[in-house]
Formats: sequence, structure tokens, C-alpha cells
Amino acid sequence: MKKRLLIVEPSEVIVEGLKAVLEGQIRFKVLEPEMNADRLEERIVANHPDIVLINPTLLGDFVRFKSDYPIAMVALVYQYVEREALKNYDGIVDIRDSRAVIIETLAQALPGEPESGKNNYELTKRETAVLVQLAQGKTNKEIAEALSVSVHTVISHRKNITHKTGIKSVAGLTVYAMLNNLIDESTLL
Repeated sequence: MKKRLLIVEPSEVIVEGLKAVLEGQIRFKVLEPEMNADRLEERIVANHPDIVLINPTLLGDFVRFKSDYPIAMVALVYQYVEREALKNYDGIVDIRDSRAVIIETLAQALPGEPESGKNNYELTKRETAVLVQLAQGKTNKEIAEALSVSVHTVISHRKNITHKTGIKSVAGLTVYAMLNNLIDESTLL
């Protein structure tokens, strides 16, 4: 089941960017964002988010708020914020983080989630091989022939890759492969 995520941020550009980054992934359902913290308590009571991704400059008395609402709180940082102000957050997302890092940081902030995504979300060697072939523009049949497996096996690996990365499109998987140094631009068609 997807975890409910509430973004609290005054910048519409940043909110839309985060929504685009989180779109299509399988771990979180992004709720209608909140532009300031004035209605935060009301929204938490009404929408029951599992996690709140918030600009830490918006929340005054964080300690009181966190004790009243024991949900995962992740700081969204894109400007200087004193380290002391961030110490009680369950995680910190920097807007310069990659898509995969943002999703993993949010997942790790949730109670009961794995300490490291590597336990459940690391690609196997065969899945990595399929991902590389896929990023190079090969069809399922071509990948199956190159790796000496059936087309059904390739499809199964692709489902696992999508589940583990939260990325559904071939273009997104290609970017993921590039960001994780599995391929470089010279190997693309």
C-alpha cells in the first residue's frame, strides 16, 4: 500500500518539481500540497498522511508539533538551515538530491521501513544486465537473446526493476541507469 505524503512548501515551482519527481513511483501517494504551515494540523487530522515533507523554516515549535503528531517528518532543504533546527527531523531531503535518493530518504524516514534500501531495493546482477540492455533501446526479445533467457524472464526482470526503482518508463529507467553509472551516453543509440 502506498504511503500518503504531504508536501508543505510555499514555492509552487519546488512543489511541482517534487510532484514530478515522485510521479509514477510506487511507494508514495502525493496528497494535495500545502503552501504554508498555518493549516498543517488541520490537514494532518483530515488527510492522515504517513509522512510530511516540509520546509523547516515554516514550522516554529517543531518539538511540540512532533510530540502531538507522531508521524514521519522530513525536512526539505534548499537554503541554509542551522543543523540544530534539523536534528529532530526523521530525514533531510535536499532539492539537489537525485530522484532515487529522495525516494529512499522518504522511505527510510517511515517507522518500520528497512534501514537501507539495499535490503529490498537493490537490483540483482541479472536485473542490472536487463536494465542496461533496455536503456540501450533493445526490445524484450533482443534482450532475451543477448542474455540467453526467455522473453518471459526478461518481462519478469523488468517488473522487478520497476518495483524496486519505482520507475515505469524506459526513458526514466535510462536516466536511472545513467545516474547510477551503469551506462554512459556513448553506449546509447
